[in-house]
Amino acid sequence: MSDQTPRGGALSHIRVLDLSRVFAGPWAGQMLADLGAEVVKVERPGDGDDARRLGPPFLRDDEGRPTRESGFFMSANRNKKSLTVDLSKPEGQEIVRALARRSDVLIENYKVGDLARHGLDEARLRAENPRLVYCSITGFGQTGPYRARAGYDSIFQGMGGLMAITGHADDTPGGGPQKVGLIVSDLMAGMYASVAILAALEHRDAVSGRGQYIDLALLDSQVAALSHVGMGHLVSGDPLARCGTLSPTAAPSQMFRCADGPIMLVVGNNAQFARLAALTGLPDLAQDGRFRTNLARIGHRAELNALLDPVFASRPKQHWIDAFAAAGIPCGPVNELPEVFADPQVRDRGMVVHLPHPQRAQMPMLANPIRLSDTPVQYRSVPPALGAHTDEVLAEIGYDEAARAALRERGIV
Repeated sequence: MSDQTPRGGALSHIRVLDLSRVFAGPWAGQMLADLGAEVVKVERPGDGDDARRLGPPFLRDDEGRPTRESGFFMSANRNKKSLTVDLSKPEGQEIVRALARRSDVLIENYKVGDLARHGLDEARLRAENPRLVYCSITGFGQTGPYRARAGYDSIFQGMGGLMAITGHADDTPGGGPQKVGLIVSDLMAGMYASVAILAALEHRDAVSGRGQYIDLALLDSQVAALSHVGMGHLVSGDPLARCGTLSPTAAPSQMFRCADGPIMLVVGNNAQFARLAALTGLPDLAQDGRFRTNLARIGHRAELNALLDPVFASRPKQHWIDAFAAAGIPCGPVNELPEVFADPQVRDRGMVVHLPHPQRAQMPMLANPIRLSDTPVQYRSVPPALGAHTDEVLAEIGYDEAARAALRERGIV
């Protein structure tokens, strides 16, 4: 980080108490931390967040030896402090209440009703701190017939329709519903949560002077993220057939195989198609009645692909990428992960940052894509070791060395 980078992030005035585990909640907490908020992550003594054990892969140290630091945990917990507290004990509950009294935001993803048993529910904590924004992230929300059920991302991809629209058609080899490789439902819920938290903070500070409660569900987030596909079904009543890399609304728009690998091509209008036809040595295609309009091309996609497939296969992918880029036709390679991080555009945009780590001189991390001109994202620290900041955080709320030692002796922290 440059010496010229401002010390205060956009949210440097905000304190966040993160009681969440695994991914959706921690992802939201990391977003706030990246923007400058002070985020204290509360974990179970001894075990910590389950995400710490979700692997492989695990971080390798500078000698190439695997450590116990999972890539999963490190993806969602940078810029945070780790405090270990046993929430089942009254002394641990009082620590959390003390932190909540001085916090602006609390994020939790316990099962519905669990925190109420410990006196850490929204009603209790907001009675003590009316300015607190309390965000609960659960699989199914606080209401409805499924509210008590547990669930993980793949469950919501299936229930929320994402698997129904992902994969190849049933009548093709390998056809049928497919799970997306990323934990999309968690990612979307975390993103929605961070937006909701920022909205609640703005309303508190500019309008009401009071915090509020946020009830956010992974299933709701996945259904909302169906976006244009969900709306297409709602307005037409028609199902959307699974079609692999094909676009149902444009043609040609899909993956094509070149001599040395695949590319993704998207032709968005008739002018682009005319340029494509010329570049592929098939200029007459633009005037062929089967292909003159986008709807016509969709209706005759198989015939069009039969003409284009051997042309693409005759040249290496870079030939087509360069030619189409010069002609203003959207096209790009289908990169494996090493190629993603070697891509000159990705490197120029700084999408990998390096931070010192106790087990590695410089640990690579995915960057945050948000670019703010005056309060840029700051990468202050790697994801913390379990309980690394327990003494620091407890001291800030009045626990002296003797009190902290007594808590440790009883297994509270």
